[in-house]
Amino acid sequence: MRINPARLPLAQTGFLRRRSSMPIWADLAWRVALVFSLIALVLALHWFGREGLKDNLDNQISFVDVLYFTTVTVTTVGYGDIVPVSPEARLFEALLVTPIRLFVWLIFLGTAYNLFFRNIFYRWRMARIQADLHNHIIVTGFGTSGSEAVQELLARGVDPREIVVVDPQEKPLVAAEDLGCNVMCGDSTRDKTLKDVAIDRARTLIVSAGRDDTSILITLTARHLAPRLPISIVVRNEDNELPARQAGATTVINPVSFAGLLLAGSTSGPHIADYMADLAASGGPVKLQERPVQAEEIGGPLSAISTGLGVRVYRGDQAIGSWEAGAQRLEPGDLIIEIVQGDMRGGVRDSA
Repeated sequence: MRINPARLPLAQTGFLRRRSSMPIWADLAWRVALVFSLIALVLALHWFGREGLKDNLDNQISFVDVLYFTTVTVTTVGYGDIVPVSPEARLFEALLVTPIRLFVWLIFLGTAYNLFFRNIFYRWRMARIQADLHNHIIVTGFGTSGSEAVQELLARGVDPREIVVVDPQEKPLVAAEDLGCNVMCGDSTRDKTLKDVAIDRARTLIVSAGRDDTSILITLTARHLAPRLPISIVVRNEDNELPARQAGATTVINPVSFAGLLLAGSTSGPHIADYMADLAASGGPVKLQERPVQAEEIGGPLSAISTGLGVRVYRGDQAIGSWEAGAQRLEPGDLIIEIVQGDMRGGVRDSA
C-alpha cells in the first residue's frame, strides 16, 4: 500500500531512472512532433508510390488525395475510397504503415495516460489509502535515524501498514516501501503534505529530517495541524533541544547525548552500557514499556505491580521515581514505566 504510487520501485522496474528535467509542455511538444514526423514520412512515401493507389471516385490521385489517404490510414484502417492496388503498395501498407499506425496510437494513449488518466487513478487510490489511515505512525525522514526507528517499530510488532514514511527524496522510499510501509514523496514542512498523510488522525509523529532546523519546522507545522499529537523529534545539536520543545515536540532525542550516556555508563561498569542498550532495543532480553495504570493497581504502590519492574510514574507533567513518596500510591490516569521481559508481545500492552 502506498500513498504516492507515481513512483515505481526500482527493484520492480529494473531501470535506472532520473527525474526528467523536461517540462510537461516540452514533453507534449516532443510527442506531437514525433507524430507529425511519422505522418510526414508516410505522406512522402505514399506520394512517391502513388501509382500503386487507386481512387474509386475519379481514378485520379492528387496530392490532396495522398494527404487524405495518409491521415486516414495512419489514424484508422481507411474507408475504402482510396485503396492500394499494386503488390508493392499493399506490402508497404502492411509492413510499414500498420506498425506506424499502432505506434501513433500508443503515443496518443501514453500521452493521455500521463497527462490525465494516471493523475485521476492515483488521486482515487490515494483517497482510498487516506480513508484507511487511522491511529497510524508518521515518520518524516527516512535517513539513518528514521529507518532505524521503522525497523524497531516493526521488530516490536507494529503492522507496516500502520506506518507512513514521508521523505522529499524517492531513493530512500524504495527501502521503506519494500518493508510494506505506506510512502509519500513530499516536503513535510508544508501543511498539504501532512494533511495528505492524515496527521489529524495519527497516533504519533516521528521527525528525523536530518537537519535540526528542518525538523523543528516540521514540528511547528505538525503542531498547529494536530495540537494533541505526540511528536518525537531527533536533534543533533544540544542547543536545539529547547527550541524543539518550544516548537511543540513532546519527546526530544539527541543521538549524540545518548551515545555519550552509553559511553559514560561503560566507565562505571563493563555491563551497564549493555543493559542500557538492551532496554532501548526490542531484541534484548529486557525492554522498557509504558502503559496506563490498571484499575486493580490504583491505590497500591508502584513496587507492587505484577507485570514488570516499575521504575517511574508520570502523573500529568510530573515524573515520579520509584523511590519517591508519590510512587507509593498509584492514582487514576497515571502512566507507568516498567521493565519487562524482552519476549513479551501482548498481554499487558494489549489490555492497556
